[in-house]
Amino acid sequence: MKKHFAVKAAALLLAASLAVVPLSGCGNSGASSASVIKVGILHSLTGTMSISEPSLKDAEMMAIDEINAKGGVLGKKIEPVVADGASDWPTFKDQAQRLLQQDKVVTVFGCWTSASRKAVLPVFEQYNGLLWYPVQYEGMESSPNIIYTGAAPNQQIVPAVQWLMKKFGKKVFLVGSDYMFPRIANAVIKKQVAAAGGTVVGEEYTPMGHTEYSTVLSKIKSADPDFVFNTLNGDSNVAFFKQMKDAGFTAKTLPTCSVSVAEEEIKGIGAANMAGQYVSWNYYETTKNSVNQTFVANYKKRYGQSRVTDDPIEAAYNAVYLWASAVTKAGTTDVDQVRKAAGGISIDSPEGKITIDGENHHVYKTVRIGQVNSAGLIDEVWKSDGPLKPDPYLKNYTWAAGLAG
Repeated sequence: MKKHFAVKAAALLLAASLAVVPLSGCGNSGASSASVIKVGILHSLTGTMSISEPSLKDAEMMAIDEINAKGGVLGKKIEPVVADGASDWPTFKDQAQRLLQQDKVVTVFGCWTSASRKAVLPVFEQYNGLLWYPVQYEGMESSPNIIYTGAAPNQQIVPAVQWLMKKFGKKVFLVGSDYMFPRIANAVIKKQVAAAGGTVVGEEYTPMGHTEYSTVLSKIKSADPDFVFNTLNGDSNVAFFKQMKDAGFTAKTLPTCSVSVAEEEIKGIGAANMAGQYVSWNYYETTKNSVNQTFVANYKKRYGQSRVTDDPIEAAYNAVYLWASAVTKAGTTDVDQVRKAAGGISIDSPEGKITIDGENHHVYKTVRIGQVNSAGLIDEVWKSDGPLKPDPYLKNYTWAAGLAG
């Protein structure tokens, strides 16, 4: 593994609380002359993705308050400006432009779906903004205007498929929402399965928000796969898993692995409808370390004991700390200098040590495959030997040749 310049977040934030460093006037440093540093938060607070994204906003707000309680960044308090993407990609684009141009935020934490990220990317590139994107995705992308704190495909999808084929067999059925993440992710899986001597016995896509899965389930039954790889997003997962159970499928008769269903979504789906099924992420509420114990306790104290933490929530929380560490290291909120400082930034996060790869702006992460339990939490059943270097274009896999176009 390439040796990185590690900077401990705690030490940086302590330094931030003590140092008053003038901000340089430039680019998107619109708040540099004010007494606060304004940052944007952009998620779907309404619409089909509101099953998932409001909790990311909550985690980002908690991180901001924690940092402010320690003195803020560069001696200034962080002031969040919250915008609603409304599960609508043109709205995401409009709100991103408003945050950068009207509200003059110095950075933005936001998005969930790849469709929303792709919608705002031209805005961030046009105005040289910096987006901290907190969700796993399909890869095949690297932008100087985005820091990706969720998993690249080699840190989630690829190891999950390898594990599932070894455990259950080589006949795979693919189910996903009809947009770029599932389609590109499944293109990766088809290449991987073929290289491993397996067969994709079916592939079905439904529109975002779709709720009628009897036809898809009939096709799955006819194809008789060894397992289903699920890339549905949003509240379609509620309908899919409830109808699976109603149709008589169980985790033993039809194992599934989901990469967009975490503890938050399981609450909406119902633990009884998913118990025994598998997921692949980098973090679970049950991840065992002292940093996570504190994170979970603080999140529940702030938002209620019935709330859960999950991977995207944790990655969103981490993003704020990574940004604060990069700003402290740079001594300014200027996007170009923060971007340069971000490479090699490392923090002890709830999932363990994570480090920003300066080459591609993704993060070194440990892979964890989990199984949903009857309480709606996730028990880890396998993990990688430490954090993996992000490989968004899957350059280190010969079977992936040609996928990046």
